[in-house]
Amino acid sequence: MEEWAYVLDVLPEGRPDGKRRFRREPIVYGLGVSAFKIFDLIPIIDAEISIGDKVYLGRDNSRRSQIERVRARVGYRDLTHTAQSELEFIIEDVVRERVEKFINFYNLAGPISRRYHSLELLPGLGKKTMEAIVAARKPPFKDFKDMEQRIPNLHHPEKFIAARIAMELRESDQKYRIFVK
Repeated sequence: MEEWAYVLDVLPEGRPDGKRRFRREPIVYGLGVSAFKIFDLIPIIDAEISIGDKVYLGRDNSRRSQIERVRARVGYRDLTHTAQSELEFIIEDVVRERVEKFINFYNLAGPISRRYHSLELLPGLGKKTMEAIVAARKPPFKDFKDMEQRIPNLHHPEKFIAARIAMELRESDQKYRIFVK
């Protein structure tokens, strides 16, 4: 279960296209930090919540100051336009926050088949860059800056991962899923 989520959008009056017109409930869309699940959240009444806030969703109700509960897990297509546009920025923040996890992906990624490597699943990363990463990862990379220093022509490796996570969220029919369950 997700403990924390970043707020993608806040709708204090509910969705304008909501089916319940007599009693609209406020909606907060959030992106889970550990498994990148997208949630429809119910905020605590009169709680101050803004886009980009990190909110607690865990089991300990005493720690919940902004979110009452999770209403449902939703898909990318259920999000508002604002939430969809904020998604990539929030994903980049999560990737930068959890550097160790994503550096381990670069350090440990292996081939999927005889002709295809899992690093090639990252949008914008081709065979030559993939080969340069594989050749340079002994000793293992410490962080993204270390990668950039050891691999010429590789800039912002965290953006490749963020783009892959966004792709996996947008396109639910992906054959290979690396980061989103």
